[in-house]
Amino acid sequence: MNFEELSEQEILDIANPIMDNLMEASTQINHEKHVRDFNKRMLKIVTRDYLNEVCVKYQAEKGFFAKREFVAVFKRPESAAIIWKQFYTEAPGEHVAEMVLVHEGGRYLVDHAMVF
Repeated sequence: MNFEELSEQEILDIANPIMDNLMEASTQINHEKHVRDFNKRMLKIVTRDYLNEVCVKYQAEKGFFAKREFVAVFKRPESAAIIWKQFYTEAPGEHVAEMVLVHEGGRYLVDHAMVF
């Protein structure tokens, strides 16, 4: 699998539903749903307790995830990094949502994701 061979739109068609799920599961603080598209490396990091701690903190400080606007895709042979402009319901300003997508075991999986 070479991400450089995919168009930006093909990558977005894969990445957007995955990121939508991450945002929704984060809002619900639903660990099982949140990690469904994580690779093994991410599964080791995002434990149930870790997700709960992170979600409770950002929700208290910033509210919930609101609209997200695509900014860029950065392609490498083994992965693609997707960047969005992210808004919250309570925190003013523009934030960054980021995800690194990989292809492992016949599936597209998240190797890294964060909002800052």
